[in-house]
Amino acid sequence: MKGHSALCEALGIEVPLICGAMYPCSNPELVAAVSEAGGIGIVQPLSLSYVHGHEFREGLHYIRRLTGKPIGVNLIIEQSSKTYLQRVHQWLDIALQEQVPFLVTALGNPRWVAERAHAAGVTVYHDVTSRHWAEKALDGGVDGFICVNNRAGGHAGGMSPEQLLQEIGPLGKPLVCAGGIGTAAGFAEAIAMGYDGAQLGTRFIATTECHAHEDYKRAIVEASAEDIVLSEKISGVPVAVINTPCIQHMGTRAGVLAREQEIRELHQHQGELEPRVEQLAEQLAADRQALVEAEQAREVQQRELEAAQRVVAEVQALLSGKRARAEQIRHRLEGMEKD
Repeated sequence: MKGHSALCEALGIEVPLICGAMYPCSNPELVAAVSEAGGIGIVQPLSLSYVHGHEFREGLHYIRRLTGKPIGVNLIIEQSSKTYLQRVHQWLDIALQEQVPFLVTALGNPRWVAERAHAAGVTVYHDVTSRHWAEKALDGGVDGFICVNNRAGGHAGGMSPEQLLQEIGPLGKPLVCAGGIGTAAGFAEAIAMGYDGAQLGTRFIATTECHAHEDYKRAIVEASAEDIVLSEKISGVPVAVINTPCIQHMGTRAGVLAREQEIRELHQHQGELEPRVEQLAEQLAADRQALVEAEQAREVQQRELEAAQRVVAEVQALLSGKRARAEQIRHRLEGMEKD
C-alpha cells in the first residue's frame, strides 16, 4: 500500500491509517503499536502526561523505545486560555526538538505551527468540519486535512464523509476521513471514495494495547448507534457520548453563558481530570456495533490494509481495462483516417 497515498508518501508509512489522538485513551503503548504495525499513532499531550504519568519529552522517548517508526503529536491550538496555550508552545518546541514528523492541529489558526513545522521539514494536517474551516486552515499553510464527519466520536462534525469530500476535495490537499470507521470494509470504502487515508479512534480503544478501563471497553462493545447522543455540556461544543444515566441527569444542552463557563473551567482544570467510566465516552464513534471483541492493534490494521489493497487492485484493473479499450479505439480511428 505504501506509495499509493499522499499520506503514506509524506510520512513514510505503509498503511494510510491514523490512530487519532484521544483523551484519555491515547496511552504510549497504543500509539507505538499502531505505528509499529504500519500506520501512525498520534500522541495526545494531556493524555500522555496527566493520565498516563509521562513528562512529555520522556513520554516521547518511551514511545521511541517501543517503535522506531513515525509517530505524530496532536496540538489543540485555540487561545481561550493563556496558560494552556503556553503549554502548547512548549509541546511544539519539544516535538520539533525530538524530530516528530507529523503534527495534527485543531481548533485555531494553525499558521504559527505550520511555519515552525515546515522550517523543520514536518508535515501538518488540521482537523476541519467544513470547507469554511478548511479554507482558513489552508490560508494558515497546512499540508492536509483531517475531515471530521457527522459519525465521529468526540467532537463530531455536521456533514457526511461524501459531503466533506465534495466540498473540501477541490482545495487540492490530501484528505483523511475521520468518523464512523470501525471495519475493514469501512476503511476500504473511504479509500475508494477518494480519501487519502482514514483516522480511527474508538476502534483502537477496544484493543489489548489500549489501557482504558475494561468497563469502558465493555460499554463501547455493548453500545449501539442508538445509544449515542451529542452533548454540549462536556466541552461547550457538541461531543458524542453514550447516553448513560449520568448524561441523562446532566442533560445535553448548554446555554450560551453556561457553555462559555464550561470551556473556561475545562481549561483551568483539564490537568486534574481523571478518567471516570461514565464520562469517558467522548471518543465514541457511531460504529460501535462493529466492536465485538478486544484484539491487537496490528490485527485491526492488517484487515484495513488488506481491504484497501483489494480496492486499489480493483481500481487499477478497471483503469487498465479502460486504457486498453481506449487504445483499441485509438487504433481503429487511426485506421479509419488512413482509409
